[in-house]
Amino acid sequence: MEETTNFIHEIIDSDLAEGRATHIHTRFPPEPNGYLHIGSAKAIWINWSTAQKYGGEFNLRFDDTNPVKEDTEYVEAIENDLKWLGAVPNGGIYYGSDYFDKCYEFAIKLIKEGKAYVCDLSKDEMEQYRGTLTEPGKNSPYRDRSVEENLDLFERMKNGEFPDGAKTLRAKIDMASPNMNMRDPAIYRIVHTSHHRQGNKWCIYPLYDYAHPIQDALEGITHSLCSIEFENHRPLYNWVVDNIDFEEKPHQWEFARLNMTYTVMSKRYLRQLVEEKHVDGWDDPRMPTLCALRRRGYTPSAIFDFVKRAGVAKAYSIVDIQLLEHCIREELNTTAQRRIAVLDPIKVTITNFPEGETEYFEVPNNPQDPEAGSRKVPFTKHLYIDRSDFAEVPPPKFFRLKPGGEVRLMGSYIIKYEDIVKDENGNIVEILCSCDRETAAGVPADGRKIKGTIHWLSQETALDTTVHIYDRLFTLENVFDIPENSSIMDYVNHDSHTVITNAKLEPALADAKAEEHFQFVRTGYFVKDTKEENSYNLTVSLKDSYKA
Repeated sequence: MEETTNFIHEIIDSDLAEGRATHIHTRFPPEPNGYLHIGSAKAIWINWSTAQKYGGEFNLRFDDTNPVKEDTEYVEAIENDLKWLGAVPNGGIYYGSDYFDKCYEFAIKLIKEGKAYVCDLSKDEMEQYRGTLTEPGKNSPYRDRSVEENLDLFERMKNGEFPDGAKTLRAKIDMASPNMNMRDPAIYRIVHTSHHRQGNKWCIYPLYDYAHPIQDALEGITHSLCSIEFENHRPLYNWVVDNIDFEEKPHQWEFARLNMTYTVMSKRYLRQLVEEKHVDGWDDPRMPTLCALRRRGYTPSAIFDFVKRAGVAKAYSIVDIQLLEHCIREELNTTAQRRIAVLDPIKVTITNFPEGETEYFEVPNNPQDPEAGSRKVPFTKHLYIDRSDFAEVPPPKFFRLKPGGEVRLMGSYIIKYEDIVKDENGNIVEILCSCDRETAAGVPADGRKIKGTIHWLSQETALDTTVHIYDRLFTLENVFDIPENSSIMDYVNHDSHTVITNAKLEPALADAKAEEHFQFVRTGYFVKDTKEENSYNLTVSLKDSYKA
């Protein structure tokens, strides 16, 4: 793996040099309430590659402390995504729910030490008591309950005697703290909902800010690397670790989230896109989810390359989506084999080529890779070319096929326009041409220059296929800059998916496998779909306007 460095690695280097750490152990803690996305890939890469660099361990831990929205479907999807990315959790796979007994045990410890209390304030009342950024909060009227009363009430909460929201267990810290997260935060709440792994064993569940540092400490995590929105939660993280008296104390460090133009990363919005059927599911190739990017033809190496180039910092930034497109285009340019596809076919008949005869032309599989070899493409009397490669009334500087003009068929003959055939509605249905059979080797003997080269296929051997063309899902470049009184859903690009049902492919693609990548010459990079038989998805066009 290519060695990289960033401010997190500088922190680790210092910790190792000064003896604050002797080994490195990181984790990725997704909540199984949705599918991972390109932003998740940054968190995965930072934690996994950091452990790799220092010969340490990397855990996958499902943050399943909220039973309301969690599902085994998401658990399986997350595991599949990490496996696909190659980010092997060599430290193990765990669940936050594995530690519910320990979290409860530690909550009892805090109560006994007078550091936690049961509070009867409602959610709205807690907000009122909390204060503001400029005004301190007020102590709950239940803050001074005795240890005995708190132990009794907490036990009764666990036993299901109270309805949802009736009581919480709160840490007793400081209602006047300038950090709002330290104003006696709730650490347990009542939720009478079955858990996807624990069933109905619990009706009280620990909150993330309380459970997460406990999980880190129990797993031996040394550096808890998370996104920047948790920076203000770090004092609470440290409070939990210090007051439970863990001998080996993990430390939390934050990095800026990955934001990308024309893209939303919020699971809430992604779920809304799915539920309102703006897209065809979590793996719709227009989505930023990892399963969707995979289906669209993006590779783990290109995704991680993008994350590395985007950088690891603490400052907010928004990365141009063209960088992601550049990364996959750069990779596929050297690895994807070339194939011919005519997406909008129109028939061409070569008038002077014998009916029933087939000639074969050798073409390279990848001009960038001589070791990729070559293949033979059949040439017959009846061909297909792309409709856009002919113009009955050509615009200026149109160097493709036109009345009175000549054009080279890629890798084979020069053909000359002879005539066209139209149907009763005046639509062109066939182009008649002659070929110069002396030009297969290259430059015509008379030295005439042919400026245009187009791709083609034999009508007799072409394969039928469906091709999906994708564009950006949103029309708004910066999705954080939504005008007042509007919703991000107002900017869904309803023209972002085009289905071509009559595309033609060369016969060499007959044995193409799902997830196999190809460059359709002169068009773009495509991948064979995993769900729809005999169809291809556009990964990215050939044109690269990104300035690296």
